[in-house]
Amino acid sequence: MEAITIPKGFRVTPEQFDQLAQAEQLARMELTKDGELIVMSPRGTAGGKNFNLYLDLGIWNRQTKLGQAFDSSTIFILSNGARRSPDVSWIKLERWNQLTQAQQDGFPLIAPDFVIELVSPSDLKNQRYKDLQAKMKEYLNNGVKLGWLIEPSAKTVEIYRVGQQVEILNNPQTLSGEDVLPGFVLDLSEIF
Repeated sequence: MEAITIPKGFRVTPEQFDQLAQAEQLARMELTKDGELIVMSPRGTAGGKNFNLYLDLGIWNRQTKLGQAFDSSTIFILSNGARRSPDVSWIKLERWNQLTQAQQDGFPLIAPDFVIELVSPSDLKNQRYKDLQAKMKEYLNNGVKLGWLIEPSAKTVEIYRVGQQVEILNNPQTLSGEDVLPGFVLDLSEIF
């Protein structure tokens, strides 16, 4: 199979995106609200950090049974029409259960309550950090209540909350799920 290069700014319709996503399971893709197709590169071993984030959230979620946790392979359709795939996400059980089984099985039209985006070395190399910050703001504008943008090499975390300025933490040891994820505390020693 020949590799294709998709130029920055390439646009597709939501229907074309859905067809591409079904046909090509190897690539991680997102679609902006303006129809720009984004193909994300594989993470290499940085994906192990993503796994640890998902694992910690998943263990907490299994113990509390408060919601549904998702990894980076899940695509959500936001209210602005964007199709986004956070590295880690979580939806309160009551909201998730309001969806039909067909909606849960497809690309659900729902914003997670909580998201994590992990900055990868390729994000830094390709100067996509500002794109990730814009994505975090987009999440909030579409219903996400709490988001963490974690940059392991700088040991920083940007915390995004509804109606508040972004809070930047330098080398925090832990992060609290606050009232969105009651009792969840993420130990960052495996990430930093």
